[in-house]
Formats: sequence, structure tokens, C-alpha cells
Amino acid sequence: MISISEAISAVKNQRKPLTVKCIKPVEKAGGYLLFEDIKSPINMPPFRQSAMDGYALNLHDKISYKLIGEIKAGDAVRLKLNPGEAVRIFTGAAVPDSANAVMMQEKVQNHGETIDIQHQIDLELNIRPLGEQVKTGDIALKKGTKLTPAAIGYLLSLGITEVSVYKKPNIALVTTGNELVEPGLALTHGKIYESNSRMLLSALYNLKFYDITLYKVEDDYAQTVSALNSAINDNDLILITGGISVGDYDFVGKALSELHVEELFYKVKQKPGKPLFYGKKEDTQIFALPGNPAAALSCFYVYVYIALQNLMGRNDTELPRAQATSTSVFKKRGDRPQFLKAIYQNETVEILEGQNSSMLQTFALSNALVHMPGEVSEINEGDTVEVIILPQ
Repeated sequence: MISISEAISAVKNQRKPLTVKCIKPVEKAGGYLLFEDIKSPINMPPFRQSAMDGYALNLHDKISYKLIGEIKAGDAVRLKLNPGEAVRIFTGAAVPDSANAVMMQEKVQNHGETIDIQHQIDLELNIRPLGEQVKTGDIALKKGTKLTPAAIGYLLSLGITEVSVYKKPNIALVTTGNELVEPGLALTHGKIYESNSRMLLSALYNLKFYDITLYKVEDDYAQTVSALNSAINDNDLILITGGISVGDYDFVGKALSELHVEELFYKVKQKPGKPLFYGKKEDTQIFALPGNPAAALSCFYVYVYIALQNLMGRNDTELPRAQATSTSVFKKRGDRPQFLKAIYQNETVEILEGQNSSMLQTFALSNALVHMPGEVSEINEGDTVEVIILPQ
């Protein structure tokens, strides 16, 4: 049995980012990393652009200007202004080449056919220059940039509709157990509804991973071997829930051994999630998570999250951590470090009741995990604790 820090290091050390290129429509590329530099096909803005609702001016040495027209955003009109002439103009509209300033409307006195301005006017005031954001041929976004909603909007504003990105991993979710019944079906005596696969599927979707295949395996050795062999051959990351303990009908460990999966660690000194397996076969990484739902989800956030970031080549591989002041009292039994479901806000954290590894009700309310070290037996109100902030 290894420590939490040793287990985290073991996962971090398996850093082999996927290097496969794929083409995605820009609006569906959120969360992906750019495979190559993106050069701008246009200047942005593509013309001198008004930053204000107001008046575009050809400056002269008097306060009065003659109004000769109007330009709205999207108008293709090209007016020529002589010194002392002005046009009404709106935010985003193309500024005439002959205008050299835009005065905001609040500082202008409008007399119908003329306007008066009694404020100092600087050259190019309130005019966005051609190519202010980026010029044609310049790098708009560099290789490896994560495509956030802002990046998506930026690329679309340049007229770019497709991008080359690093392929995200193919992921297999394998659930085991004869006791599991699909939600929506009748629940007979001795059965429970299967929730782990959909829970982990939701967690993966929340992190923008979508290439996922579900495998349902009965407690049968030959079927377990066959399903895991298929999953390993077709995927980059395998997440197995259940069947990794040492019961008479827990076949996962034996099946992985028969398939020559290299064990990197099995069992971590922690609660929940002690029976956690991590291994690999060639370039495919395999996690066998505990069957208890809260334990499976805790291990997902602490360990699987790192593997996912590694596969994407990201530098920040762990979830963010923070120091917080406890508003609760919690006493621990035994010497295993614990991950406690909690609510974190305003630099304080409330440790919730119901920390059993089979209970999801408390996890459903949580937005954080408190890491309680093994040597700490009690957390009191006012104590400073380490908090892992969960994705929302």
C-alpha cells in the first residue's frame, strides 16, 4: 500500500500527451488544445472603427462642424469629409478615411445641421485602428492554446470556422457486478441501480471529454477478460468500477494480470478509495476504481483528473487547492488520510456529515474535498485545512 503523494507522482510520471491531429468546427472545439499556430486571415478590426456613439470629425481650428451624413454599424458607405465637416456615427461603424477623431455624443451640442464641440480633441480619439487586435498574417493564437469560450469567439470574429486540435482521448467506462440494474427498470430484491458509469460519464462531460464508450460486464471471469481486452485495444484510458477487491466474484485484478497489464500501484493509504488500481498496457492507462460511488468519484478527482490532463499535454494537472478555515468539527478513526466532502466558500469550509464511501447524497452538495492528513486525528472550528476545489 502506497501513500497518496506516491500515487499522485506515479500518475504524473505517465505523461505521454496524445499527438494525433483532428479537425473540429470552431464552435465545437471548446476545451481542445490547438495543434498548430493560427494565423489571422484578416485585420481585426478590418477597418478603422468607431469606439463610441458620436460624431466622426475632420478636425479644424473652430468649435463648429457641418453635419453631412450618418454611418451605422454595417454600412458600406464611404463619405469624404473636408476640414470642418462631421458625420453622425455609431459604435462599430467604419470611420471615413478622411476623419481623424470621433467625439462621444455626450460632449457634443447638436443644432440640426451643425454641431458644436467645446472640448479638447486629440487625433485618432475614439478610433480603433485597422488591425489593432491582430494584423493579417500575424499569429492570432499559438499552438497549445486551450480553446476557451473567449478564444472560440475570437476565432469566429476572424472568420475562422475550422481548427486543427489535439485529439482528446478515447475513454472506456467499464462497470462490473451482477447486482447492478439500469435506472428505470424494476428493482428486485438484492439489486441496486447502476449509477457509477453515468456519474463518471457526467464528470467527464463536465471536463469536455466526449469520446466515451460504456461497457457492462457481469461477474464472470471470461466475460471480464474479453471486455477489458476489447476496451484496452480501442481506448487511451480505461476506468473500471467495481470488481477490484479480493472477493470470490471480483475478477478484475485477475483479468488485468492475464492481459499483461503492468501494475503501477494497487491500494493507496487513504479513505475513501483504498482499493485503487493503476496500471498500463503499452500506451493505454487503466484505473480500477472502487465500486462504492463516493470512493470512485473521489479517486476520479484526485487521480484520474491528472491522467486526463497529462493526455492533453496540459501543465496544470491537479485540481486547484486552497487553504481554508474550518467551520466544523470532525474526528477521524484510524491513521489513514481522508478526503472529506465539504462546502467551500469565502475562504471557509464546512465539512459535511455522511462521509461513508457508499453515500452520494453528501457528495451531491459538495464543491470541495478537505484533505485530512494521516497524522491529524481531529479538525476543530478555526483550524486551517487544505481544500481541493472541485469542477462545477
